[in-house]
Amino acid sequence: MEPFAEITPSELKRRIDTGDQIAILDVREPWEHEICSISGAQFIPMDELPARVREFDRTREIVVHCHHGQRSAAVVQWLRRQGVPAVNLQGGIDAWSVEVDPTVGRY
Repeated sequence: MEPFAEITPSELKRRIDTGDQIAILDVREPWEHEICSISGAQFIPMDELPARVREFDRTREIVVHCHHGQRSAAVVQWLRRQGVPAVNLQGGIDAWSVEVDPTVGRY
C-alpha cells in the first residue's frame, strides 16, 4: 500500500453517484465544520483521531478531507500506517465546492 493516495472531487462524486460504499472523513476543526460540510461525511477533528482510530472499518475506503488538502494528506499517511485504506480529497472541501457542489460554502 503506497503511503499517499489522492482522489479528485469529480472522481469522488462519480463514485458516490455509482453507489460505491465509500466513507468520507472530515478532519477539520469544529469552527470550520460549522461553516460548511460535505453531506454524509463523518466529522472527527484531526487531534481526536489517535483515540478513535479503532472506529474505522478497515474493509471500506475512506476519503479524508480538510480545507485545502494538506492536513488531510498527513492524516491519510497516518491512517494507512494504521491499516486503514484512506485517500486524500485533492484540494479539500474548497475544491469540492468549486468542482462539484457550489452550495457548499467557501471560506
